[in-house]
Amino acid sequence: MEKKTVVVGMSGGVDSSVAAYLLKEQGYNVIGVTMQLWQGESVDTQSLFTQHNMTLDTSEYESGCCGLSASEDARRVAAMLDIPYYVMNFREQFKEKVIDYFIKEYKKGNTPNPCIACNRYLKWEAMLNRAVEIGADYIATGHYARIIKLSNGRYSIRKSAAAKKDQTYVLFNLSQYQLQHTLMPVGDYNKEEVRNIAKKLGLDVADKSESQDICFIPDHDYVGFIERQTGKKCEQGNFMDSEGNILGIHKGIENYTIGQRRGLNLPADKPYYVSKIVPETNSVVLGDYDSVFTDTIYVRDVNYMAVEKLTEQRKLIGKIRYSHQGAECIVTPIGDNRLKCEFAEKQRAATPGQAAVFYEDNFIYCGGWIEA
Repeated sequence: MEKKTVVVGMSGGVDSSVAAYLLKEQGYNVIGVTMQLWQGESVDTQSLFTQHNMTLDTSEYESGCCGLSASEDARRVAAMLDIPYYVMNFREQFKEKVIDYFIKEYKKGNTPNPCIACNRYLKWEAMLNRAVEIGADYIATGHYARIIKLSNGRYSIRKSAAAKKDQTYVLFNLSQYQLQHTLMPVGDYNKEEVRNIAKKLGLDVADKSESQDICFIPDHDYVGFIERQTGKKCEQGNFMDSEGNILGIHKGIENYTIGQRRGLNLPADKPYYVSKIVPETNSVVLGDYDSVFTDTIYVRDVNYMAVEKLTEQRKLIGKIRYSHQGAECIVTPIGDNRLKCEFAEKQRAATPGQAAVFYEDNFIYCGGWIEA
């Protein structure tokens, strides 16, 4: 049987490095790739790419999630594993699908999740398309998740063996085609096992720490980033209570998210929490602790994995942010590719712009975006 070829997205971290090793051990023709996404505009990257926008990694560009440090670490791992290694340029797509989306969502009063957008449109759509162009059969990543084929023939993503590291939430909107052409070899391991594999191989990245930053905002200054990108200062507005009374002045809706208490800088004899953001009036509604709890949310732009479409109510486990443990709920289709989700118990800070992902038997049933 002819060997299948897989393009492995290598970030320079231990997970993707071990993913490449495991696939080579399984008999695949493995090609290592680092995606160049968000670099300083002073670097002339266009001269670095040849056929299929690919080149051997001899470039020197700025540090970042997929910059010089990441690519150098990935290049060394690829050399040790004796696999081809390339850098792929996806800066234009990243700007459109991630940066522009990120800014637009904050301007609309939502709290975006750029990692989910990057996974869907860059690490899968763009990278898979490029992989197919060069004759590969699959792409692979170091995500802690497992792809399964259900009895009805559809593909879904099952939670990983490492419960604390499970990353299925950020993969909810992958398409059936993408799932069919994806491998996730570390999903059957926990983090310690992955590190031990890397140590046995003598990989320099075995003990490399994990980045918790958004790659294009390493200093966490989201508002400063938005202002620099748009060339406009955030517009001040009113803090309001639920009755419409003005409580004070806010620094711009981009500074706030649902459930937020810190950073309001509002003198008061009781703690306030952000309960709603209203971009139409440039106002931020504040309430007490109970005001940020709800048992009902609405979800738009639903991506189905386990079924082609939901046609009736179904009891599932709903997860409304990455760190949420998940809770029992009843999900009802309401047309226009939207769902109504009713939780058995009220949940804290269901935030517009974040994903709501629904599970059945530890695999993703469907997911979408929380509406305001």
